[in-house]
Amino acid sequence: MREERGSATIVGCFLMAALVVVTATLVHVGSAVASRHRAQAAADLAALAVAVALDRGSEQACGQAERIATRMRVRVRACTVDGWDAIVEVAAEVTTALPGAGEAVAIARAGPAG
Repeated sequence: MREERGSATIVGCFLMAALVVVTATLVHVGSAVASRHRAQAAADLAALAVAVALDRGSEQACGQAERIATRMRVRVRACTVDGWDAIVEVAAEVTTALPGAGEAVAIARAGPAG
């Protein structure tokens, strides 16, 4: 007859390890989603700021996007003006303990209603 004492401890350890992996995955996904929402909010706000400032020239208007992005802890990847429309692309770093998290990217367009 085989001795099976202690097998519950081993099973318990595997279950705890699985729980830690699931928790870490959920934290990582949650951080990525939060970064994506922050990037989209920053892109929306920056595009509106650029559209409002277009009467001062596209270079000064895109400077407004940089100011907004800096305050919202994102980076402007592109700021273009197409007529009276402003298109802003930003990137927010995904902050997690896991390596290779990457960035969340968002694009927004703003201009006169019409």
